[in-house]
Amino acid sequence: MELSKPAGAEAPAPKRRYWNNSRKEALFGWLFLGPEAIGIVLLYVFPVFFSLYLSFSEWNLMGGLSSVKLIGFDNFKEILSDQKVHMALRNNLIYTVMTVPISMILSLILAVIIHNRVYFQSYFKVAFFIPYISSIIAIGAVWSALYHPSEGPINRMLFSFGIDNPPKWLADPHFALISIAIIAVWAIVGYIIIIYLAGMTNIPEEMYEAASIDGATSFQKFYKITLPLLAPTTTFLFITLLIGSFKVFDIVAFLTSGGPFNSSTVLVYRIYEEGFQNFRMGYASALSWLLFMIVGLLTMLTWVLQKRFAQD
Repeated sequence: MELSKPAGAEAPAPKRRYWNNSRKEALFGWLFLGPEAIGIVLLYVFPVFFSLYLSFSEWNLMGGLSSVKLIGFDNFKEILSDQKVHMALRNNLIYTVMTVPISMILSLILAVIIHNRVYFQSYFKVAFFIPYISSIIAIGAVWSALYHPSEGPINRMLFSFGIDNPPKWLADPHFALISIAIIAVWAIVGYIIIIYLAGMTNIPEEMYEAASIDGATSFQKFYKITLPLLAPTTTFLFITLLIGSFKVFDIVAFLTSGGPFNSSTVLVYRIYEEGFQNFRMGYASALSWLLFMIVGLLTMLTWVLQKRFAQD
């Protein structure tokens, strides 16, 4: 005969297992994220802090880790008196002024024309975009042939116009950096056009129609509607192009190796020289942190100015 349970008595709650479905899902998630997290730590986080440590050290790359020696702020003091660094910074500034504003203005004009007044828009988008996706070394090889002082098509054309002493372009200290800037603008214009065209497609056509009804001219619609609504796109492009202009290296290394007479030396090429030609990794790391601070400062300044203009 079974004994009846006392009134109000409840069955004991089942014991909760530690490895429930929620914890198993979390574990599998971390297992999938683990390799990526380890890669980020090893390839990004560790090199950043190691380069910061090296910037206060003297280290000949050929001597191994045992030759690392702390020297305090000596590397940064040397930067202040390094004339080649000063020239590289000046060249970087000149290169930025020659490439960023010109490429953005030219691209905006071409984007407006393609968006409003050109048939076969898809063809022109592809045609302008091809240089951007092409190998910069291949582009440099083609332009080095175009820039040839005596046999290049550019100087041949100048000879035909009666110019007896045209520039030697990449071989001329006064024109080497300008020549590289021209190549950079030509290569980047297609990318900026695509970004501007994407921004223009998001502008409602009703705004232009209302402006036309009010009697606005094409220039007024561009100045009062297109430019303000493209401000976020312009800010994005300006920041990315600004950072890219201070990181330029490959085209300089391939075409001029910083010459002639350091006339086209830029900061990243100077870092390469010190780190992988002179094997002074400590000084190269200090130059890298100088570049990081310059780019960070310029980016912050751009954001502040953009927010201030947006508020006005």
